[in-house]
Amino acid sequence: MAPRIYTKTGDDGTTGLFYGGRVRKDSAPIEINGVVDEAQAALGMARAETEPGSEVNLRLTALARDLYVLMTEVATAPSNRHKLVPGSTLVTEEMVLSLEEGIDDLLQRFDMPSDFIIPGENRVAAALDLTRTIVRRAERLAVTDPVEGSLVLSFLNRLSDLLWAMARWQEGPVHRLSRESED
Repeated sequence: MAPRIYTKTGDDGTTGLFYGGRVRKDSAPIEINGVVDEAQAALGMARAETEPGSEVNLRLTALARDLYVLMTEVATAPSNRHKLVPGSTLVTEEMVLSLEEGIDDLLQRFDMPSDFIIPGENRVAAALDLTRTIVRRAERLAVTDPVEGSLVLSFLNRLSDLLWAMARWQEGPVHRLSRESED
């Protein structure tokens, strides 16, 4: 018999937390994780447009794995945070610093745009910009449910910056229209 993916335990409007406990499906942590799940799917759309094994593909894969860590932390009751494993089920300072290093690396590869960006220069950049906006929504939600000592908010903030830099990097040299040329 094939394994089932449905348990029916959520039919009452609740969902299970990592290390136990149940919360309503509209609770803040579950809302945050729902938006992060969207971001991870959007990352997958960007990754699907890249060459397997390429630098951007590998970066996106690593980011998707980091989002699993973040979602596990968010889906853990505060009383069980002591059970989380740094870098595996708990966002670490090193993970945040790695995002900063990625941003710094990419910003050396292109000239900063001087005008507003109109997304859609190519499919990868457009998917990265979409992912960035979803991550920003997750960040706004995370602000409403802060957990003392958690680096989730810092990680989401840096991730959105990294996604912006990655989108610009993937655009390559582009002709940007200034406001004067649009008139």
